[in-house]
Amino acid sequence: MNAASQPIEVLLVEDDPGDELMTREAFEDNKIGNTLHVVRDGQEALDFLYRRGEHGDAPRPDLILLDLNLPKYDGRQVLERIKADTDLTHIPVVVLTTSSAEEDILRSYRLHASAYVTKPVDLEQFIAAIRKIDDFFVTVVRLPRP
Repeated sequence: MNAASQPIEVLLVEDDPGDELMTREAFEDNKIGNTLHVVRDGQEALDFLYRRGEHGDAPRPDLILLDLNLPKYDGRQVLERIKADTDLTHIPVVVLTTSSAEEDILRSYRLHASAYVTKPVDLEQFIAAIRKIDDFFVTVVRLPRP
């Protein structure tokens, strides 16, 4: 819940079913009252954000958790589109990826990612990382409301 005690809409852009499952578990284990929406590639992420096709009634996410290595459009391309669009640029985007390459970190911040988190391999550490992201963006940070 955010400062206004309202649940937020979280969009997870993740093509790995195992990472999706661990993220869902983190939300459930932490009793997070936020709504988690999942899309599995860059094209579907853009369809969700622009409310196209089967995502015509998608809510505007308050927070995006974005993997970099995605099919169709990769996470860098999705991030670039989000931050170039005046209707979407205000949405915080946390890059959540396996890459610890300095070039990926630098490029993500140059594209205005809000944070860059390397996915822990260990299940418990992964769940802890998701909880920390949620705690920070939901209880500490004040998110813009449309």
